Amino acid sequence: MARKALPSPTASPALPALAVLLLLLHHPLRPAAAAGGGHEYFDALHKSILFFEGQRSGELPPDQRVRWRRDSALHDGATAGVDLTGGYYDAGDNVKFGFPMAFTATLLSWSVIDFGRTMGPELRNAVKAVRWATDYLLKATAVPGVVYVQVGDAYSDHNCWERPEDMDTLRTVYRIDRAHPGSDVAGETAAALAAASIVFRSRDPGYSRLLLDRAVKVFAFADKYRGAYSGSLRRAVCPFYCDVNGYQDELLWGAAWLHKASRRRLYREYIMRNEVVLHAGDTINEFGWDNKHAGINVLISKEVLMGRADYFKSFKANADGFICSVLPGLSHPQVQYSPGGLIFKAGGSNMQHVTSLSFLLLAYSNYLSHANKAVHCGGTSASPALLRQLAKRQVDYILGDNPLGMSYMVGYGARYPQRIHHRASSLPSVRAHPARIGCKAGSRYFLSPDPNPNPLVGAVVGGPNVTDAFPDSRPFFQESEPTTYINAPLVGLLGYFSAHP
Repeated sequence: MARKALPSPTASPALPALAVLLLLLHHPLRPAAAAGGGHEYFDALHKSILFFEGQRSGELPPDQRVRWRRDSALHDGATAGVDLTGGYYDAGDNVKFGFPMAFTATLLSWSVIDFGRTMGPELRNAVKAVRWATDYLLKATAVPGVVYVQVGDAYSDHNCWERPEDMDTLRTVYRIDRAHPGSDVAGETAAALAAASIVFRSRDPGYSRLLLDRAVKVFAFADKYRGAYSGSLRRAVCPFYCDVNGYQDELLWGAAWLHKASRRRLYREYIMRNEVVLHAGDTINEFGWDNKHAGINVLISKEVLMGRADYFKSFKANADGFICSVLPGLSHPQVQYSPGGLIFKAGGSNMQHVTSLSFLLLAYSNYLSHANKAVHCGGTSASPALLRQLAKRQVDYILGDNPLGMSYMVGYGARYPQRIHHRASSLPSVRAHPARIGCKAGSRYFLSPDPNPNPLVGAVVGGPNVTDAFPDSRPFFQESEPTTYINAPLVGLLGYFSAHP
């Protein structure tokens, strides 16, 4: 399963900065596009959303399109006397981790909020993907003062290679409460519920009000009972989704989304009062399930650029600093570029950084465009057009414009990963093999050199290493495992480029 990729300050840049800048701006490496005359962004958008249906847990609906999946984990929560069925498996395993699931829901919602108008008929499916997550998050937060944050024992799960439909591993339920706080996961859950309330504001006003009301309560709990959830749940969540970065950023992130969703002065004042205390300007070139800093600054900066919130101008300064830290030619030592032009941060599942950081580049470019502004990085000026071009270059790399000429999205293009690290995809489907496949009986499929029998269309894998090399092999999970939080920001990117190729 893909995990937090910790920056490595000792890593040296893969290419001279000027060479990377020229590469990104002029696209000399276009083997996939040269063959097909460009990318079908709308097709990629369709597939990127379809992927989420392959990650569904619980009872599948009649309109389920990924037909090789079946109902699974129908008794989740029973041992704790609650209904925790539904939601998403985060990656290639069968555990439901609440922290990355909530982040996935937030980024799916942000994708719809900013780029839904360019998604065409796929907007309906994107909204369904949001709701599959928020329906579960509502269940997980139904008991006041409690958030259920995980279902399944990761060690038991990782000891097996079995289909979710056959699962017989421990479905232990983990929770945070007043005595065992988790401001990080609770803050992210509040952000997800608040962001989704905006998505459903006009589509389903009653559901939207329910989401916002729950977000308010979960945030109040997160703020009052402060602490990192890995403190009390260390064995369950570490090293899988351990909170490395601290819970402070999730409190600001939750407040920022509640402010956007509710327009209540309470949250504006909270953000202003806690900006320094909660370290808004820290680690500005990180954005992912564990670190929200760059996202906080970009999200809040929109109001500054719209001329509505000059009191938040320090967040815009931080957002500009984020842009300068990832700009080729000026980038921070912790942000590298591969010879093929891919953003690279040391650790596993690099594509999570590529899609999340690219999403912020695109979102900020749009905010800057509306305000007729640019970012000034020393003697260099980064225009909105340049930021869009940088984001598009990353998306094009994922879709096949790279030295291997390989799409890193399953089912897109002529060449894509065939042996992804994913239990359900790599084992025969229930339709093809109705008999149960036991815990260890699945090992032969894991070790097999054969392609996965069930293509998980739309899945984007962890991706190549810093030299653009990619082992299409299940045991190399850091490169070959897909995750929901890789795809969530990509939905927004593809939505935009579908209309602006």
